[in-house]
Amino acid sequence: MAKNLVYDIHDKPKFGNLLIFALQQVLAILAATIAVPAIIGLPTQMPAAIFGAGVGTLIYQLFTKFKSPVFLGSSFAFISSLFVALAYGYCGIVLGSVVAGLVYVVIAIVIKFVGTEWVGKLMPPVIIGPTVAVIGLSLAGNAMGDMVKSNAIAAPALPAHEIVGTPIASYNLIALLCGLITFFTVVICSTQKRRQMPRLIPFIIGIATGYAAASVFTVIGNVAGIEYFKIINWQPVIDNFVNADGAFKGVEAFFKVPTFAIVEAIKELVTGTSSLEGAAYLIYTQDIQGSVANIVAVVVAFLPVALVVFAEHIADHKNLSSIIDRDLIKDPGLDRTLLGDGVGSIGGTLFGICPNTTYGESVGCVAITGNASVITITTAAVMCLILSFFSPLMVILQTIPSCVMGGVCLTLYGFIAVSGLKMIKDVDLNENKNLFVVSAILIAGIGGLAVQIPYAFGTEGGATVVNAAIQVTSVATALILGIITNAVLSKIEKKK
Repeated sequence: MAKNLVYDIHDKPKFGNLLIFALQQVLAILAATIAVPAIIGLPTQMPAAIFGAGVGTLIYQLFTKFKSPVFLGSSFAFISSLFVALAYGYCGIVLGSVVAGLVYVVIAIVIKFVGTEWVGKLMPPVIIGPTVAVIGLSLAGNAMGDMVKSNAIAAPALPAHEIVGTPIASYNLIALLCGLITFFTVVICSTQKRRQMPRLIPFIIGIATGYAAASVFTVIGNVAGIEYFKIINWQPVIDNFVNADGAFKGVEAFFKVPTFAIVEAIKELVTGTSSLEGAAYLIYTQDIQGSVANIVAVVVAFLPVALVVFAEHIADHKNLSSIIDRDLIKDPGLDRTLLGDGVGSIGGTLFGICPNTTYGESVGCVAITGNASVITITTAAVMCLILSFFSPLMVILQTIPSCVMGGVCLTLYGFIAVSGLKMIKDVDLNENKNLFVVSAILIAGIGGLAVQIPYAFGTEGGATVVNAAIQVTSVATALILGIITNAVLSKIEKKK
């Protein structure tokens, strides 16, 4: 057992504590998991996304023989791919996720026969370390943007000029205060020595404290009529219980089956129409050539992204291995983690809305709390399955303000970044080759260098324009740049 762990992977906390620890994992991954359906314009799919995350995590745990304490949730890497798939209805989403998952399965089969030695050669600590750091640092802007955001109003009623480059309309000092209250609560609970329980559930305590502070300010804002003080938007709770005409919704207010992608896809195949607003055409048409073209468009949107995300998969598991002091690349093995991620991603999308990936928030939660118990992760997955059906719980979780989650993410993303930097502590940065590899990854990743590869063109005003492009995320781009830089410099070094 790693000396910094309170619970090792096979340890089983008491049942009452287990439920609390599992809830904390759910809260840690909640914001990112429900963010993906919101970004692609399907906010009603949030419960399905949570259910899909639970399904994907359980499948992953089965394939990894319950040896890897990490949660799977909606992947941001596939957002651009999902926008392409949306035009083809739920069938497009399901097809794309199956393609992405099968990429992992194929790579896992190859690794089963050729081994994993090449992984260490291709991505040594000088590459993996800064890449893991970039994963945390690249998310910093999102966390800090959330910390100054009010969920209750679109924009404070202030002049729309700028202060230090930040528009006042998107900045709320009360929200920042609530975010900082959350942050310091998490930090104090995690570092105090007198009681163990606060160290194990700092995020639950932090979120509860931040939510309470935001509630006080919101109540003051409502009573005094001060828009700037309104932080929490409780309207979703009201909408959950009553219709637009004020009538009580009945059973649906307490229990509602999520909209599963596979069910909607089957309906599309039967009816020939999609329930997705804006779905221009379906995968299958009466024109065989058109159907093939549609399928190719979806495959092209997902396939390259899956190949790149494979590298991020390795980085995540290398990071988690350093935290729990067990090499997950060897046991349960990279082939099993890839199979779990791939098949789990397919299963997660069939019931959710997008491919899954291992979550840095979950890894950060393990690192900060010292709780690597796999049964905690498994219980959190089951909890997601159950919670997704209970409407009141779903809407209450969705009312947690962005500033509070920003305070939590300030610690989570920071731990991910520091974990990556710890991996390069033994790398000789006095050697220029290592220095350039690390600097290339950090600057490209933090700077947001993403690669967009066009694959569909059209004409507009007589000029050729790009209609669709595959986007390689900044993290993946930084990793690829680091691998190439290291390979080129190593080749030159050998020649000399």
